Amino acid sequence: MTLVKSGDWVFFQGSTSVPVILQEALARRHEELRDVKIVSGFNVTKGPAAFCKPEYKDSFVVNSLFLCADQRQYVAQGYGSLIPGFLSDLPSLIRRREIPIDVACINCSLPDENGYCSYNISADLAQPAVEVARVVIAQVNKSIPYLYGTAMIHESAITAAVECDDPPVDMQFGPPTEIEAAIGAHIAQEIPDGATLQIGVGGIPNATLNGLKDHKHLGLHTEAMTDGVFRLMQSGVIDNSMKKYEPGRSVASLALGSRHMYEFIDHNKDCIFYDVGVTNDPSLIRMNPKAVAINSAIEIDLTGQICADSIGELIFSSVGGQHDFMYGASLSEGGKTFIAMPSRTAKGRGKIVPTLTPGAGVVTTRFQTQYVVTEYGCVYLRNKNLAERAKALISIAHPDDREALERAALERFGYTYHRLSMQR
Repeated sequence: MTLVKSGDWVFFQGSTSVPVILQEALARRHEELRDVKIVSGFNVTKGPAAFCKPEYKDSFVVNSLFLCADQRQYVAQGYGSLIPGFLSDLPSLIRRREIPIDVACINCSLPDENGYCSYNISADLAQPAVEVARVVIAQVNKSIPYLYGTAMIHESAITAAVECDDPPVDMQFGPPTEIEAAIGAHIAQEIPDGATLQIGVGGIPNATLNGLKDHKHLGLHTEAMTDGVFRLMQSGVIDNSMKKYEPGRSVASLALGSRHMYEFIDHNKDCIFYDVGVTNDPSLIRMNPKAVAINSAIEIDLTGQICADSIGELIFSSVGGQHDFMYGASLSEGGKTFIAMPSRTAKGRGKIVPTLTPGAGVVTTRFQTQYVVTEYGCVYLRNKNLAERAKALISIAHPDDREALERAALERFGYTYHRLSMQR
């Protein structure tokens, strides 16, 4: 990492393929470097990033594009910050050098017979970063699967490399909880045969996918390829036969799952990986009929405003691709969008609230929200006025929260809500 100079903007690839060896090498130079700007997106690692130590605060400044656990505490302490942006827009910001990447650090496969290495396991932001960087430093990794797509680099274009055998993080989830299973069942029954899915990571997405085992001719156009969709691909439920964009192939921008999934997609030409400027482009998402977008929320207010990036003023993640897919799927012929969440947090706080917590960020506006799902049901907000939305949302709130929400709705919406209450 001697190629990194003070003041450089350094990009680290993310997902389950964070080049940890290169991060550690950079951190060891903290005494000789100053004001190095670290840029990264969605990261899955086993602990805090090596450069995220308060004593390194003058050496490394974190500029996260999607805040994750490896950097969240460092940013919360004030040693770094978040660059907000729709995920679909970030590649163009990098390519136009509005985010001026000098050094790109990637985790790539061994070269093929023509000398090309694949880093499509996390093509999302890595591809534009590699395109503009003056220096590319690679972990050439025998355990990274060779995935087809546009995030390819010839070995001659790599400035410096270290060979390693560092498997991507194995991400597996146990069986869904009772609450997750209920939410997943509500969503699954709303998804028609022939739908094209965008679905995230975690218990609720897995529970939803479990409910799709008997569906037919599903497609995949998403950010993250996970074990849940891998199983549906194996069984033939996802065959991509109804898609208009890349028919016959599953489309994603990154892969995160188990070793078995990585083995399945390795050299699998039925899967194609693009940067998020492609996968998250609403004009491409809408091309697929019956596009379905399933996302989550930290909290939602009684008008349908969705906070998904912060807990009050505390930045938790970012907008990610929620806006891109909520908008793109809503434009699709027969498309549906879902916000799915438990009715309460693990600490017992209601997630359906009268108004958002002060400082909370609105990721999806009330004008875009369609279906909202908790373990208590699924409601559709798009054609409803504000009072009707409040009534619908209260019906799927935790039962112990409904009385207080009713009082708040009556105070906020007055007689229009009172009339609805009298119609029970």
